[in-house]
Amino acid sequence: MRKEVYQRLVKAHAPRSPLGKNCLKAFLFGGAICTLGQLLLDLYSRIPAITKEDAGTLTSVSLILLAVLLTGIGVFDCIAKHAGAGTLVPITGFANAVVSPAIDSRAEGLVLGVGAKIFTVAGPVLLYGTLAGAIYGVLYYLVGLF
Repeated sequence: MRKEVYQRLVKAHAPRSPLGKNCLKAFLFGGAICTLGQLLLDLYSRIPAITKEDAGTLTSVSLILLAVLLTGIGVFDCIAKHAGAGTLVPITGFANAVVSPAIDSRAEGLVLGVGAKIFTVAGPVLLYGTLAGAIYGVLYYLVGLF
């Protein structure tokens, strides 16, 4: 069977993805995560000894901690199954992307397991994000010369 014929056959029999429903779920779950972040920021901002900048840092740390804990006990994956891309709100999705490979590889040891595989998912994000930032910085500098 030729590759093109096989692909047409698979496409004809594959179930269609409920795009509208998935987008709505992602929007609602992502919005809920952002709302939680805003509530935490407002809560931390009300503490007199905490500056606005420190409140933002505490909010980020709290969301990371929550995502790590939920990943560790297996709840984050259940949420992600229903929320889809809604759990990819950058800070919680990134925390999950770092913790999941670490949990999966812990049986292989701290160095060859966790240490070697902890950034298998998040590594490309770090690499290309840093590279894009460096390219942008160079372009910004060059444009500023003119």
